[in-house]
Amino acid sequence: MPDLNSSHGFGGIRGGMAPFLVPPGAEKHPEAKEGKAERKVSAGEVAQEAVERLRLPRPVIRTSPDADFTQVVHVPTWMWVRASSWESVSETASVDGVTVTATARPREAVWSMGDGASVVCQGPGTPYSARFGAESSSPDCGHTYRQASLSEPDGKYRVKVRVTWDVTWHGAGESGVVPGMSMTAERSLSVDEVQAVVTA
Repeated sequence: MPDLNSSHGFGGIRGGMAPFLVPPGAEKHPEAKEGKAERKVSAGEVAQEAVERLRLPRPVIRTSPDADFTQVVHVPTWMWVRASSWESVSETASVDGVTVTATARPREAVWSMGDGASVVCQGPGTPYSARFGAESSSPDCGHTYRQASLSEPDGKYRVKVRVTWDVTWHGAGESGVVPGMSMTAERSLSVDEVQAVVTA
């Protein structure tokens, strides 16, 4: 009959407890009691956290003539987004020793002009300045209205811009791409017809 007070294979009786079997070597491998080893976090999982931390700037619409003034039919309207809303953004996340950095870069701006036209600009657009003529077209992001906005709600066109961002991540010897991130903004533009445009 086995010795119930022995430490070889059985635990001793304490307070009326029944004897229990101790697997050989269990004292040397505590993780065996948990049933499974801890799973190591992947770079892709940490990348998701880094991407979620990104705060993409909302585009700020600028036009010439300024949106506070009336646009003129058959005269080019310049569009651009403010430079501070067209800058790369990065965030870094670290989990269990795995560090990943996600970076978002603006790629293109798609403008819906309110009159049914759509304009795709491969960049923020060029701000208008006095060195350009009043009837000059934007070199990279502009639109010319053909009809006044008088028949539209509030007598204005609703202009919208959607900026698409390319998001990449790298860390722990891996890298990846996150597609389909964008930010939008909108503004009203009043468009009217005039008989002549006077320039200085």
